[in-house]
Amino acid sequence: KLRYVVDKSKRQRWPRHVIEVEAMFGLYRVMSFTAIILAAGKGTRMRSALAKPLHQVGGRAMLSWSIDAAMAAGAERIVTVLSPDSEDIQTWLDGAPFAIQHEQHGTGDAVAAARDSVGTGDGIAIIMFADTPLVTSQSLTALADCVASGASIAIAGFEPADPAGYGRLVPDKDGGITRIVEHKDATAEERRITLCNGGIMAVRTPALFDRLSRITNDNAKGEYYLTDIVGLAVADGQQVRHVVIAEDEIMGVNDRIDLARAEAALQSRLRHAAMESGVTMIAPETVFLAADAVIERDVIIDPHVVIGAGCHIGEGSMIRAFSHLEGAKLGACCVIGPYARLRPGTDAEEGVKIGNFVETKNTRLGAGAKANHLTYLGDAEVGSHANIGAGTITCNYDGYGKFQTLIGDSAFIGSNSALVAPVSIGARAIIGAGSTITSDVDEDSVALARAGMTEKAGAARAFRDRRDKDTGSKS
Repeated sequence: KLRYVVDKSKRQRWPRHVIEVEAMFGLYRVMSFTAIILAAGKGTRMRSALAKPLHQVGGRAMLSWSIDAAMAAGAERIVTVLSPDSEDIQTWLDGAPFAIQHEQHGTGDAVAAARDSVGTGDGIAIIMFADTPLVTSQSLTALADCVASGASIAIAGFEPADPAGYGRLVPDKDGGITRIVEHKDATAEERRITLCNGGIMAVRTPALFDRLSRITNDNAKGEYYLTDIVGLAVADGQQVRHVVIAEDEIMGVNDRIDLARAEAALQSRLRHAAMESGVTMIAPETVFLAADAVIERDVIIDPHVVIGAGCHIGEGSMIRAFSHLEGAKLGACCVIGPYARLRPGTDAEEGVKIGNFVETKNTRLGAGAKANHLTYLGDAEVGSHANIGAGTITCNYDGYGKFQTLIGDSAFIGSNSALVAPVSIGARAIIGAGSTITSDVDEDSVALARAGMTEKAGAARAFRDRRDKDTGSKS
């Protein structure tokens, strides 16, 4: 099955013909629709200067998850509804369509704000939320299909273990939905209903905007509720159906506690998917994965590993305990850690070993290169089968700019060496331990840069005697 890949900034999708090929083979059905993503809430419970939709789950903004799920489900247009003071989100959208809800008068008012952007032609609109990042494209497709099959409205429903506090979907004898009732307003009989309202819904247009113009704010909050269109549709003799989805898909994020819950649910998904694809995790509950991490089969991941955004780990590699990777590309059969830190721009070819307490950044390591202990490699090119001794540092920054270190194939860098960039170490050259290298070293050369050792016989005892006399003690 081809996987949908979305670039967050460019919003690119697979070409349409690729989607149609998948549909022909029954991988999933593509139903065209418009997505309306509500993102105008103030998010005050997050207690953050960052807009709530831009808080991250799995290394990506929550709004990005909603947009990409809609795109993967076949959305031809996506309109995000924002508040007037949403410049940061508008910048993040980078030219993608949005509408402004000028005053916050409820969810119905928010959807109505998208009327001009969506238009009033015949079609399907799916109403989503920027703070519900775990909904899947499959669920959105099922909702669109339900409307395409004749329903005027299709509501995402879920069945929690404890439905207390949730709005209920009240069914008729044929399985249709007659109304949505909030828990506090439900009768004792209605509270026994286990099917709850997930909030996300697909609605036939232009009926959506017609009904929104007919709802009132005659309620305790004085707001226009989107859910009121269900009763209007039933009164119009239209069919309202539901699609049951998993409870975690409609998990809303209102505060940092919810954000942590969403992260935990997503991590469980990502770990499960990785292990299903042939990755071994010794203690999966301790491993944290970015959503875009690519991990090939037969990779082994030890406990307490973080694999951040932009990582690609080659087949058969091993990531040992307490290592942290971000923006790193590894070839096949690499061994990383324990306690290694690979920063963005690390590019390791097949069989590279990066050991304990080694940090790399913007560095390419050729096949079979080794840096096993206590080393920093920044802005460097390390040749194949080069050996970097413990305590080696590439001195890449002079306080004003960054400079590159070049280390040739099969070069040997002795322990505790400082390579002051810009500098080039030739292939098969040897750098003596404890050297500070400030000039280029030719191929097959040995370079030493250390002061000669001086030994003074008996000086240590003389020193102790003098100090004992001064302090009145005896060693």
